[in-house]
Amino acid sequence: MKKFLDIISKEMKKAFETAGYEPELGKVTLSNRPDLCEFQCNGAMAGAKQYHKAPIMIANDVAAKLEGSAVFSQVDAVAPGFLNLRVTESFLKEYLNKMREDEKFGLQMPEKAQKIIVDYGGANVAKPLHVGHLRPAIIGESIKRICRYAGHDVIGDIHMGDWGLQMGLIITELKKRQPQLPYFDENYSGEYPIEAPFTISELEEIYPTASEKAKNDAEYKAEALDATYKLQSGLRGYRALWQHIMNVSIVDLKKNYENLDVEFDLWKGESDVHNIIPGMVEKMKSGGYAYESDGALVVDVKEETDTKEMPPCMILKSDGASLYSTTDLATIMDRMDKYDPDKIIYVTDKRQSLHFEQVFRCARKTGLAKPETEFVHIGNGTMNGSDGKPFKTREGGVMRLESLLNEINEETYRKITENKSMSEKEAKETAKIVALSAVKYGDLSNQASKDYVFDIERFTSFEGDTGPYILYTIVRIKSILSKYNEQKNVADTPSLNDTLNESEKALMLEITKFNAMIEAAYEEIAPHKVCAYIYDLANAFNHFYHETKILTEEDKEKQAGWIALLMLTRDVLETCIDILGFSAPERM
Repeated sequence: MKKFLDIISKEMKKAFETAGYEPELGKVTLSNRPDLCEFQCNGAMAGAKQYHKAPIMIANDVAAKLEGSAVFSQVDAVAPGFLNLRVTESFLKEYLNKMREDEKFGLQMPEKAQKIIVDYGGANVAKPLHVGHLRPAIIGESIKRICRYAGHDVIGDIHMGDWGLQMGLIITELKKRQPQLPYFDENYSGEYPIEAPFTISELEEIYPTASEKAKNDAEYKAEALDATYKLQSGLRGYRALWQHIMNVSIVDLKKNYENLDVEFDLWKGESDVHNIIPGMVEKMKSGGYAYESDGALVVDVKEETDTKEMPPCMILKSDGASLYSTTDLATIMDRMDKYDPDKIIYVTDKRQSLHFEQVFRCARKTGLAKPETEFVHIGNGTMNGSDGKPFKTREGGVMRLESLLNEINEETYRKITENKSMSEKEAKETAKIVALSAVKYGDLSNQASKDYVFDIERFTSFEGDTGPYILYTIVRIKSILSKYNEQKNVADTPSLNDTLNESEKALMLEITKFNAMIEAAYEEIAPHKVCAYIYDLANAFNHFYHETKILTEEDKEKQAGWIALLMLTRDVLETCIDILGFSAPERM
């Protein structure tokens, strides 16, 4: 099903051509003066020089060819040469009926679906998730859902940090505390315990303690580096401890991501590609790409067109240790081998943009990826407090993600119970749903690359450009439909009205923008476009609701037409919030 604007433009292009002008001049856009018209065409202005005619003359010629059009009810040529347009109610109704009937509201599916991997989350095991993990998780989940809805084959991968010095630090600290454990006896040949020798709470205390010690004690850090080396070399006891760390951490990570309604298809980490790094390095050397520089192994990635400095991509440090770039490149090689993706999208902090540019260039130059493979880095800005600095606890520390979600839940619960009579259980369940909308919409309504201020009071408001406002709109629609159904006068398939009031038509026109919005959100990888659309749609519905007495309307046919419009509005809104990663309750 073609986009609404494309169909309108086709009608206008035909009129330009019939009037003797270049058809491409007939491109139609949304009106920038909605008080005067619904759409506009400025092609006559653009054609004036080409045809040596006053724009108004061209506009009048075209307007004459559109008399009796099935698409346009009004075509006004306005000086100096604008064409102001309104569409017919019958054409609008026909388009919305097709949206109602078609799968995905008539969204055109790609001729060939792309295989896309979305790399987001980036959690480090053995550490609690903090507020810095919020944005890549929320943005990445929405991007994954947008790509899937647009008809593509998408894999979401968490890409955990599970193999570096942090593991050596934990093992070292554990050895100091419990040296009697069998994992530290290199002569031990029996089975290791099934139960981990620590809880997630203990593990989350062990790492920062070890990290702090390593900063101030060179000998301690050397032990940790040695433990890391032994782990990566395959020392049996250390591998068994690492597996305990992974098992305990992943259970906790899954719980936290589940609270965010974030799901990964793959739970892979840096450790998954450790064994292929030597082969990758050898390939880079034998291909003449990698060379030694100050003891380190690097690949030049500078290009002639660069206007800024582009340092070489470091593959191995001078001591032979791998880096983030090493594991990221090996991960690309692994993904190409296992999944052969057309596109890989990375969602991380925007401060890593140089790192990813180096990695992408290196992957192409060394042949790890096919030339046509597309790499995209979506660099997200920071979530800041009211002071404009990265969000912290009241004590000034990095806030745990769990704590932040609890704060939002409590604030939403307070607002819900202020004026509503609900059981405590229902209020808490509803608060959790609404709180998630507040967090996700508050984040996603901003362009991903921009920093924003996390304002709990504003984000949890039921008014304005917020998640709770969107949910309240959906709940209002559900309530009207429920009451209508109770009246026992339900049409099996209510039909949209033939004659429309002004706010009814405005709501219908807003719905027609859905397909174009989804296409733009996919092509630009921009969840904020979905937020902007549903805010406008919610406003259009609420204006219609306040202007129209739906349930008390005596003309049952007209009432049924409004009900049909409400059902479509509800379905579009619920589809959009699902794409953003949250849902609506039945009551609020």
